[in-house]
Amino acid sequence: MKLTVGRTLSSAVDATTVIVVRAPDGDVSVTCGGVEMYDPKAGEAPQGTADPAQSTGTQLGKRYTDDADTIELLCTKAGSGTLALDGAELTVKAAKPLPSSD
Repeated sequence: MKLTVGRTLSSAVDATTVIVVRAPDGDVSVTCGGVEMYDPKAGEAPQGTADPAQSTGTQLGKRYTDDADTIELLCTKAGSGTLALDGAELTVKAAKPLPSSD
């Protein structure tokens, strides 16, 4: 699927909903719980069952990114599935440290 900034994606296996903040070039596969995520405005949810090995969960308000920092997703509704990009698990983006005030 080709992602664009601002697009909403929902999980077909749990309550997870994310907004695309940074999108990679080209077609990618974004999954939650091992099942492809979908645009709720564009069509029906794909059928499938969650993979028990991919159930670390998502946290409301957290940003998720890959190791190469090519994608960034903002979680707007938490769920029990693990977010992944092309099979690689996404991790919570670390906060930038504030500059020290001397």
